[in-house]
Amino acid sequence: MISAGILLYRRVGGTVEVLLAHPGGPFWAKRDDGAWSIPKGETDQGEDLVAIAQREFEEEVGNLISDDEPRPLGSVTLRSGKVVYAWACAGDFDPGEQRSNTFRMEWPPRSGREEEFPEVDRVEWFTAEAARRKLNPAQVAFIDRLLRLLNDQT
Repeated sequence: MISAGILLYRRVGGTVEVLLAHPGGPFWAKRDDGAWSIPKGETDQGEDLVAIAQREFEEEVGNLISDDEPRPLGSVTLRSGKVVYAWACAGDFDPGEQRSNTFRMEWPPRSGREEEFPEVDRVEWFTAEAARRKLNPAQVAFIDRLLRLLNDQT
């Protein structure tokens, strides 16, 4: 499986902050450190990965508030074997404006009832240091790559 996502970042004073997404649904409700992700979604064979990353950001977060050209951050492989590609974009977003598409699943298990949950239940801005704690461990590499990219531009 392959996913593609956008790591939105902004500068506040001299500090870089990144926008991360917390997965929705009952499985993730009480998980925090190590559970967050860049907004991302799965691709179909042959689809343009940047276009998928932008579409998934819009579906899970809201409109992509950036005129910045997406810059590649490479890929990482999650423990599940899924490969995630990411692009960095400078921009801003008010987490209070977040809206997400939804999914349905049987809940509680074996109840026969289906409930609807948001794919992403919230987004927040984090410093690079905090993001390293919050992110799925494999995705921490995106933070390091972003900081290198930004340092190379100065």
